Order: sequence, then C-alpha cells, then structure tokens
Amino acid sequence: MTPVQQFLRQQTRRTFFKRSGLAAGRIALASLMFPGLFRSSAQARSTTPYPALPGLPHFAPKARRLIYLFMNGAPSQIDLWDYKPGLADRFDSDMPESIRNGQRLTTMTSGQKRFPIAPSIYKFAPHGNCGTMVSELLPHTAEIVDDLAVVRTVHTEAINHDPASTYILTGNQVPGKPSIGAWLSYGLGSDAENLPAFVVMTPRWSAKRDAQALYQRLWGSGFLPSRYQGVALRATGDPVLYINNPDGVDAQVRRTMLDGLSALNQQTFEQSGDPEIQTRIAQYEMAFRMQTSIPELTNIANESKAVLDLYGPEVTQSGTFAASALLARRLVERGTRVVQILHREWDHHGDLPRDLPLQCRDIDHACKGLILDLKQRGLLDDTLVVWGGEFGRTVYCQGELRRDNYGRDHHPRCYTMWMAGAGIKPGTVYGETDDFSYNIVRDPVHIRDLNATILQLMGIDHRRLSYNFQGLDQRLTGTEEANPVKGILA
Repeated sequence: MTPVQQFLRQQTRRTFFKRSGLAAGRIALASLMFPGLFRSSAQARSTTPYPALPGLPHFAPKARRLIYLFMNGAPSQIDLWDYKPGLADRFDSDMPESIRNGQRLTTMTSGQKRFPIAPSIYKFAPHGNCGTMVSELLPHTAEIVDDLAVVRTVHTEAINHDPASTYILTGNQVPGKPSIGAWLSYGLGSDAENLPAFVVMTPRWSAKRDAQALYQRLWGSGFLPSRYQGVALRATGDPVLYINNPDGVDAQVRRTMLDGLSALNQQTFEQSGDPEIQTRIAQYEMAFRMQTSIPELTNIANESKAVLDLYGPEVTQSGTFAASALLARRLVERGTRVVQILHREWDHHGDLPRDLPLQCRDIDHACKGLILDLKQRGLLDDTLVVWGGEFGRTVYCQGELRRDNYGRDHHPRCYTMWMAGAGIKPGTVYGETDDFSYNIVRDPVHIRDLNATILQLMGIDHRRLSYNFQGLDQRLTGTEEANPVKGILA
C-alpha cells in the first residue's frame, strides 16, 4: 500500500470535508497571489526550472552569480602570495619549537627528526597601485591585483585533502552535506532557462604526477533535492554524455517521448508523493533543453581574437583551465548561478620547483583573462570570483632540502585566497601571518567566515538559509559562529 493510500484510509468523512474546504480556500488564494502556480506542462517548459525560494534574497545582493576557482591540492602560499623575505637567512635552520608550539602534523612529516626551513626560491615584487606583493610565478595575475582582495589568513581544522576540500565546499568535513553551489541554486534559483543553475568543470593539469581524487560530493546536493547538484561538463568528448539523440530519433520524437514519460512520472508522484519524482521530471526537461544550449555554449567560434587572447594560448584547447574559464564567462552570461572549476595537483610534497611553475602556467593567464573579460562586459560588477584551495603548505621542508629543490607538507593554520568582483574592496590585502607563514598574527578568517561572506554578497544571511534534516536546521556555515569578513567588503 502506498503512503497516499494509507493516508486516505485514515481519513473520516467529516475530516475529509473539513480539510477539503480549507484546502480549496488555500488553492483559491494561491491562484490569486501566484497566478503562475497552476501553469500547464507546456507553459512550465517555457520558464526557468530553478525558481528562488520565497523571501530570497534576504537583502539586496551585490553579486548575482559566483565563479569559484578551486585549486585542489593546496597551493603554497609562501611561494605565491605570502612574502617572507626574512626566511632567506634561515635556510636549513630548524623551525623554532615556539612557532610550531606542538601543533598537529600529518603522518607524512610527523616522523621527521628535524623540520628545516625552506625559503621560497621565487622572487616577489609589488604590483599595481595597491603594491600587493606577488610571486614571479603569477605574472599575469599580478597585473590585476588592483581588482583583487587577497586574504592571507584563511584557516581550517582539516589537515588532509579529502576532509579539507569537503569542509570548505560543503561546510562540514563529514560527507553528506550540500555543496555551496547546491545551496545557492536551491536558495536563489537561476536566471537560465536552458542551462543548469550550477555547472562544474574539472580541467586537466600539467604537473607530472597523479592528483588527489575528486568526489562528486564536492558539487553534490547532499540532503537537498538532487536537482540542485552541479552538472559536470566533461573535459574531452561530448561535454555531456548522451547530449545527442541516437540515430533515428529527432527532436520531435524526443519531445513526444518526454511528454509521455512526464505523464507517467506525474501519475507515480500522485501515488507516492516522493518529491524526487518531481526532480526527475524537471531534470528530463533540462536535459532536453541542453541538447540545444550546450552545443551553442561550447561553440566559441563567435568569440573575437581579442577576447581569446585575454585567456592565453590554450583557450581553444578543450579541457584546459583556460577553455574552462572562458566557458565560465559564457555560462554566467547566460544566467547560470554558480560555476565551479576544480583544477587538480597542487599537492607538492616534493619537487615543488618542478611542478608548481607548471600549475601556475595552467591558470595564471586565464585568471587574468577571466577578470578582464568580465570587467569589460560589465559582468564583474555583479559576479563574484573566488580563488583558493583547501589549506596551505608548511614553511619547513618535507624530506630532503636542497637549495634548488624542496617540498612542503599540509598546513591548515594559515593560507591565502583571493576574491574579486561584486561587493569586494579591490586592491586589498587582508590579514597578517608571522615571519614563518605558520601562525596568524592579525585578522583570522575561518573557512566558515569565508562562506558567510560569499552568501552575504549573494544577498543571503547565512543564519537564515537552512534546511531541516535529521532534526536540525542545517546550514552551510554549520552551528558554530561565522561572520562575513567586513574588511574586504566595499
């Protein structure tokens, strides 16, 4: 017996008419207040499948869309953003115990007999009117520092990649929670009729080693309806599997089939009341629309040479970070709410001087191009761009230290991220670390604070966007205190 049948068996005649009368009144009122509520299926297909929740945004947003550039594996802040010139005189000296102060180590270095200091071998210089210090490994990003807010004091409790990535992108180290993109598409919906609200790309990398695995939970919907999970565009082959109809099936045949399937699913929903059936109906409709919208999205033939040059020489090579960055601009231009690009293999326990430059070359030119492209189109005014990883790297060397070669272990105590665009105070450096880039001296920013800041810029009070699950009003920022970082807000 289905849940609906069980419910109906429990109804008395008196209760049925009492509740029916109240329900009829509510339906009539709803039809007056929300005239689009009872559209036909054909009408429903003509509007966005991702409406915002009632009452959202909570206040006028600065940002309407988010592009999240996630450097999976943890970029070395000491070699890229957190300039520590005093370390040059400390090469191969032991890191003072007063600095480490018994803090947690990974199993990869906890057995080392000593912790020799490894100064960065890369030159830093001030750039822009703001004078932000940037490594020579990021010459293109250095050209746009006047548009960035560089946060040097991000920190987390997680010390291993998988829980740390899960933590910053879902708000919890334990899998099962919705990702930030799912929260935003659930709360704010999308302006795109023919594209998903949340799109994910995982471009290839150049460092000569295997990378940490990526799990779907980093863009999953957790306990939210599955329609809010990220849709992953593939780096090779068709961007989406089965985007093309098989031989002998044209668009009209596909439309007729989907209409019949939708009717069957609706009957099943009326019997069982399972909300995931409505998600299935909506996702079939979105898949049908994407058969036209995705080929148009990925065809960059109409982009001018001047625009392509902004992103660098790899922009026309499918599956590169540069190509993904251009698609990110094209997606938000078409109404997609959240685009997340996960670039892998920033995990440099050894051979950092060999691999870090390769990773930087992958993303440097394209990061500049993305910001400039958004800016010249007027999109940066209401688009938020975030760059960073799951934690930082240690000042001491993992394994053998040489003048020209070293590696760094995981370091969650402080690391650098940057933000740009809507609502961000440009040309800002926020927070200060000690002389070893090991501890925070001023203005700490927990990853909960970072997520609260993103939500604030999107017009959301992080304490009020919640979903009841397992007896708790779940939030992206959890139950602990979190505060938007006012010092980087315009």
